[in-house]
Amino acid sequence: MKETPGSKTKSQVWVVENSKIRSRSDYLATEEPLEIRLIEPKQTVAITMRTPGADFDLAIGFLYSEGIIHRQEDVEKIAYCIDPDLDGEQRYNVINVSLRKGLRPNLAPLERHFFTTSACGVCGKASIDSIKIRDCPMISTERTVTPEIIYSLPDKLRSAQGIFTVTGGLHASALFDFQGQLIKLREDVGRHNALDKLIGSAFLADELPLNEYIVMVSGRSSFEILQKCIAAGVSIVCAVSAPSSLAVAVAKEFGITLIGFLRGQKFNIYSGFERISLKS
Repeated sequence: MKETPGSKTKSQVWVVENSKIRSRSDYLATEEPLEIRLIEPKQTVAITMRTPGADFDLAIGFLYSEGIIHRQEDVEKIAYCIDPDLDGEQRYNVINVSLRKGLRPNLAPLERHFFTTSACGVCGKASIDSIKIRDCPMISTERTVTPEIIYSLPDKLRSAQGIFTVTGGLHASALFDFQGQLIKLREDVGRHNALDKLIGSAFLADELPLNEYIVMVSGRSSFEILQKCIAAGVSIVCAVSAPSSLAVAVAKEFGITLIGFLRGQKFNIYSGFERISLKS
């Protein structure tokens, strides 16, 4: 994966090994705020901590996942802020999005910004109902994939993580086809941001829905991850770690094949067993 300028920051560290200390230089994953603004209606819709790079993908992916935009025509222009009152460097931490004339999106869900976070206290049923209100359809595809293809995904994801290789401090979301070929990958210090970047890239390339693809995330699968995948129409979601109970409930409700603990030659299937082609 091509490295983005500003995605890593050089730092001095002290290494303690065998009771001896030594100093060396190391790279850290850069973490900076990104403010996403709408021009009309004029409003800041989110401020998220992210790793610089694929910022437009992140903004578009967030707006799509939250139901603010639905198709490419909804976005007239996206650009970094040119406000002269902002410090020059900070202008690259603010993105302005112009929606098509006449579009009046429902911004109420954004009053809680990431209302799906585990700390917000929204109950599981209310969270699932919020997806239904947005008219997200059941995920449908008759395609199947073999365990061998699923086994191969973690190594492909890790080998494509350019910034992680240098810093060791980033999450990744990757898009694979049903033959296990890596289509695209996005990295970020925030796992939800990495997925927003991936979905935003697909949105801008007019590749949605993603029902003929597999998404793999480097961490665990939470409700937020499933919410975004449902919006993008993803049929199979794989994760290195465990899913949450609400993630499993949502996957079952919307017909997603959810795989967790994908490590080596082993994984767990929590829903959508029928899409995994096993030998009889």
